[in-house]
Amino acid sequence: MTDRPFPEVPGVDVEHRFVEARGVRFHVAVAGPADGEPLLIVHGWPQNWFTWRKVLPQLSERYRCYVPDLRGMGWSEPTPLGYDKENFASDMLGLMDALGLDRVKLLAHDWGGWAGYLMALRAPERIERFVVLNIPPPWARDPSLLHTVLNSWRLIYQVVLATKLGSGAVGDERRVAKGIRRGLVHKDAMSDADLAQFTGTLAEPGRRHVTREIYRTFQREELPQLLRGRYVDTPLTVPTLLIYGERDTVVTSRQIDHAVRPGDPMEVVRVPDAGHFVADERPDIVAERALAFFAAG
Repeated sequence: MTDRPFPEVPGVDVEHRFVEARGVRFHVAVAGPADGEPLLIVHGWPQNWFTWRKVLPQLSERYRCYVPDLRGMGWSEPTPLGYDKENFASDMLGLMDALGLDRVKLLAHDWGGWAGYLMALRAPERIERFVVLNIPPPWARDPSLLHTVLNSWRLIYQVVLATKLGSGAVGDERRVAKGIRRGLVHKDAMSDADLAQFTGTLAEPGRRHVTREIYRTFQREELPQLLRGRYVDTPLTVPTLLIYGERDTVVTSRQIDHAVRPGDPMEVVRVPDAGHFVADERPDIVAERALAFFAAG
């Protein structure tokens, strides 16, 4: 476990808990009124709970916010294996059990968002409404093989991270920080201190394998299943809002165009002046849209 101090979120009283679920010790940041409706907020790679620092002030005024670190990331316990996204979904459902949360509203980004989709498919009775940032659903399958081939270069970084080279790369904090900043439209959306909160835990020797396993399981196991249409016929019943920063360097607009199937209760909001880290770059839009969407249910 890391002994790094927790960063502070200006204007928000954050309580830090360690909760045992599914044999893993998870860190959970908690904020907001004790009697507020529960809102589960899940980050992606390469970040941790602190990625929500800019939207927590608004969300915690209305909701009791539970903001965990995924296994092996942030301040949660690293395990040798268990980084496939179905397991991430099981982790979050198990964490809800441990926290005594029967049903929640859900906000999630990147791999946390992918896990959120799987939670919504597997346990829709436990997710009231779902807001997901900059990741298409696992059932979105572009029918154009040519498009897939032409855009395969976008996934080269994943292939690198899935190898031992990836373990070494995340050990270089400056290199990871440079990669994150490259994906920002507004370069000042993350300060050097913010970036250090994300790169520092990833770089710890006991956690460097986490990145490798997240991408190794995706490349070796999950991607082939997706290409075979594993989730294509599984219905989505949870009302879902997908917020997409249009200048994302990994997720394409075409993938988003194919995200909504006929009959899916899904809306898409496009943010033209943001990239992949939309909650960092346009927290005003994320908070405003999320609050309105959650209040509608």
